[in-house]
Amino acid sequence: MKLLTEELRARLPALYSQEAEAGPVVYAKFFLPGTDWTWYVTEGSQQENDFLFFGFVVGLKSEFGYFLLSELESVRTQLGLSVERDVAFREGRLTDVLPAPEL
Repeated sequence: MKLLTEELRARLPALYSQEAEAGPVVYAKFFLPGTDWTWYVTEGSQQENDFLFFGFVVGLKSEFGYFLLSELESVRTQLGLSVERDVAFREGRLTDVLPAPEL
């Protein structure tokens, strides 16, 4: 599955464009099946031969952070599963799309 489609690339605001927003808009959700890892994408920009995202990451702990497309594409579980884009996800404010206990 392609994580960064042309449509998503065109819709994502550039890095730092939502940093003053109390409730930034989330444009995509990536997840690693069989784990608790989820990436809620709020911004992104091309970085040389890669794409740098910013968003809210739920994993060992929950925090805002940067993550590269190449990193997401290289992650595999012990069963060989890879990061997927939630195709049913609908964009919205972080406070609306994130499960309440994660905030």
